[in-house]
Amino acid sequence: MVKLGVNIDHIATVRQARRAQEPDPVFAAAVCELAGAEGITVHLREDRRHIQDRDVRVLRETLKTKLNLEMAVTDEIVGIAVGVKPDDACLVPEKRQELTTEGGLDVVGQKKSIASAAAKLNKAGIRVSLFIDPDEGQIRAAREVGADCVELHTGTYARFFGAQGLTGKAADELDRLKAAGALARSLGLFLNAGHGLDYRNVGPVAKIDGMNELNIGYAIIARSLFVGLERAVREMKELI
Repeated sequence: MVKLGVNIDHIATVRQARRAQEPDPVFAAAVCELAGAEGITVHLREDRRHIQDRDVRVLRETLKTKLNLEMAVTDEIVGIAVGVKPDDACLVPEKRQELTTEGGLDVVGQKKSIASAAAKLNKAGIRVSLFIDPDEGQIRAAREVGADCVELHTGTYARFFGAQGLTGKAADELDRLKAAGALARSLGLFLNAGHGLDYRNVGPVAKIDGMNELNIGYAIIARSLFVGLERAVREMKELI
């Protein structure tokens, strides 16, 4: 069965809009777990625009499922991860000016720094995932630098699906994801996916052979404004 990891960054986005204590992403994580989520994902950005260091520490102490920490390849954040020890660390590209993560990590062009970070995380007992585009070169490089898992960037697929459904370029992108997934699994890598997945487009990605986990945030948090967080998570679980 494909697992659901719920990204709760945007709960923290609402909190930080007022620099208040509520809504608390830690409480949101508990609701998501009770609704059936198999994991919680948070992105501790360098600029701390949403998730804060405190959130990561308390989540590590209170989660009953799995903590997946998205993070940039920097000494500061790697050091925090080694200290907190999330179950998974997903290395992602990060730009200060972006609204959300844009595209996958360039593993081919950053092998040395990524291999160093992966070695430190692995030594601390943390499984290392790399957020990458569905590209053969990037997948092979992920294996070379010591990653345990790849999370395929589904943003391009989601963008085309939104315009035309599962036809044309969306169908082509789905084929790319399938091929990339098959290669990743043949190299012994766990297969995850995420970015831009919602209640309309998630089905075909969930059906990709060997898919282990889908990490979804924005769509679930947006729907929760109308139906509540527990129901929003349960509905996504049913779809995948």
